Amino acid sequence: MSRDPVLIANGQGFWGDSILGPVRLVREGPLHYLTLDYLAEVTMSIMQKLKRRDPSAGYATDFVTMLERILPDVAKKGIKVIANAGGVNPEACRKAVFAAIKKAGLSGIKVGVVSGDDILERIPEMQAKGEKLASMDTGEPLSIVQDRLLSANAYIGAGPIVEALRQGAQIVIAGRVTDPSLALAPMIHEFSWSMEDWDKLAAGTVAGHIIECGPQCTGGNYTYWRDVPDMARIGYPIVEAHPDGTFHVTKHAGTGGLCTVETVASQLVYEMGDPAKYLTPDVVADFTSIRLAQDGSDRVKVSGVKGAPRPAKLKVSASYLNGHKAVGQLTISGPDAVEKARLCADVVFARLEMDGVTFAPEHRLVELVGTSVCHEGIVPPPENPTEVVLRIGVKDPDPKKLDRFGREIAPLVTSGPPGVTGFAGGRPTPTEIIAYWPALVSRELIETRVSVEAV
Repeated sequence: MSRDPVLIANGQGFWGDSILGPVRLVREGPLHYLTLDYLAEVTMSIMQKLKRRDPSAGYATDFVTMLERILPDVAKKGIKVIANAGGVNPEACRKAVFAAIKKAGLSGIKVGVVSGDDILERIPEMQAKGEKLASMDTGEPLSIVQDRLLSANAYIGAGPIVEALRQGAQIVIAGRVTDPSLALAPMIHEFSWSMEDWDKLAAGTVAGHIIECGPQCTGGNYTYWRDVPDMARIGYPIVEAHPDGTFHVTKHAGTGGLCTVETVASQLVYEMGDPAKYLTPDVVADFTSIRLAQDGSDRVKVSGVKGAPRPAKLKVSASYLNGHKAVGQLTISGPDAVEKARLCADVVFARLEMDGVTFAPEHRLVELVGTSVCHEGIVPPPENPTEVVLRIGVKDPDPKKLDRFGREIAPLVTSGPPGVTGFAGGRPTPTEIIAYWPALVSRELIETRVSVEAV
């Protein structure tokens, strides 16, 4: 007999999120499942580069560090942990988790690995079968960047996680599983939902979307931030899921933050395309069908969600090397700060040209932070600010040109206008530019694998 409700919480919204989120979730109240979302498009390329340098790398190391703190509580309370922390090397992540379990003096914990999303090495094979992998943005063929590819991962759904749970995994490590699928999987497992019950799959997907960014649905990044109490102790979101597909969004009692129709709705429209067709590997969810209702203090009921059959294609997130960049900054203070900052930028490029180093205008970045650059054309800039931050950068295929650029910023302290300060961190060094290549691939070509082992 399934539990009703099943308590599912998300403690990480990205790689680098606060480690206190999941630690507090397992300690501050009851919980059945803890999900952790670590991956974004650029994250996969970073992990692939790390793996190339070190075959034992390529996963979210924060996950292991966090597990070391919560393993005793997870084991004692029987909480199951589901994370896409495996990145491009989920097996290496499992080895690190095994070491953490042994370090904690625990044993008998089953750890599942879901793989098959990494298609970087399979691209020629797929192309031979007629897959174009053309850019969804431009329609251009993958061949124009193929020799510079860094990563390529298909977004997979909840199915393999469900299988890992069925095999008894208490910790499930996956690669590029879509964010909502992390929370959908335990609902399918607990309630024995059919993989073609579109309305229920859509409801679980909506639940996963609401909590995928952690406390962004409980008062974080909220327009009416002054109304959010005790943001330092903001409560991370918990879904109370029911077999019929309805669920409540809440947080542990006594925590900070706010869980209202408004905070939940704010997260619902986050990263939204067509609200009637929210595409995932599991289902097409209709966000226009969602009904929200306040159902007590810090408790929102979600119902009425409708779904449609899953797409025939899966999205692929690929990345490629697109040159190099270098960015530095200075603080310009005193009277006429804006005018002096613009002069500083002009001087840097003029001196580079004197030395035979030129950058096309479209390859230059000049920003005066403090003059409404984040809201240009919307928020009027302040009149005559007494300090601004000059951010100046360039991009180019040749990193040697960028090194020359980096050497011309600090000299402005003594050979520029007065009030130049704030040069810190050393010369800006060239870094790779990672560009995004979204594509589609036939679902039947993606072969997921599930492996469950105990330590």
